[in-house]
Amino acid sequence: MPSLTVRLVSLLAASYLRLVGRTSQIVWVNRSVRDKLEATEKGYLYAFWHGRQAFLVYLHRGDHLYTMISRSRDGEIITRVCQSFRLGAVRGSSSRGGREAFLEMKHLLDIGNRVAFTPDGPRGPLREVQQGVLVLAQMTGRPIVPVAYGAKRRWLFKGSWDEYVVPKPFNRIAMVYGEPLHVSPGDDLRVKASELKRALDDVTHKADIVAGVGG
Repeated sequence: MPSLTVRLVSLLAASYLRLVGRTSQIVWVNRSVRDKLEATEKGYLYAFWHGRQAFLVYLHRGDHLYTMISRSRDGEIITRVCQSFRLGAVRGSSSRGGREAFLEMKHLLDIGNRVAFTPDGPRGPLREVQQGVLVLAQMTGRPIVPVAYGAKRRWLFKGSWDEYVVPKPFNRIAMVYGEPLHVSPGDDLRVKASELKRALDDVTHKADIVAGVGG
């Protein structure tokens, strides 16, 4: 049973994200990528930097989407927030339960769900791609879609390793989808990691520009 603190923090976090979503202008960029992939009714992967995950649960609420979340106390809070937006969670990380979680993600992908990864999570290095998402894409033949959101008014936690971004209410928020990246059986994963990093950096930069960060 989650502690009272975990339940309370989860409820407050979910309520806050709903407030942000309901009071903000959402600008969708390249949404056709998502629409075309959803129309195939086949699974695919989302990838986003760890610091840009908070508001994605609102933007993808009710989707057939599962994300890998660590078994830590913070992970329990994130899991409960995801569930409040009707999103699934697979518990595991590179340090605890990773193999079982990876196999569950593969099964979910095989049966047509979307799965989500933070390639630089759970502990960094900042904006460096670890190969788990690439291995899964290579095994299943399903594409990776790099995504990011940007918020004109935001809290940017520079003191955290991931430079976490939390949008404020009454905002302009941009949600950007990059072109799908495919990983074939013979591909060099180090090369693909560099490609995915560039794609993630590009959509993150574009999301900030469209949102009006610094403008």
